Amino acid sequence: MEYVYAALLLHKLKQGITEDNIKNIIKATGIVPDDIKVKSLVVALNEVNIDDALKSAASISAAPVSTAAGNPPAAATQKTEEKVEEKKEEEALEGLSSLFG
Repeated sequence: MEYVYAALLLHKLKQGITEDNIKNIIKATGIVPDDIKVKSLVVALNEVNIDDALKSAASISAAPVSTAAGNPPAAATQKTEEKVEEKKEEEALEGLSSLFG
């Protein structure tokens, strides 16, 4: 994951995503870079438009956030109702136990 973060940092700073640049960032964090991981990341990212990938990822992740903010999914509502029911039952049992010591 740190290799991808290094590539994103380089992209944000408008620096070239090269093996040397990624290795330097990884080294700066105190980790010894893995040459194979660095090389494969650089090769893979050469064919990717990072701006487009970030935009599509943002649009995909925005949908669940808006759903959660507006109307929660039925499963979440059901879980909340179950927790409330369990709490009521526990309170009732505590009341009964106080009667019988």
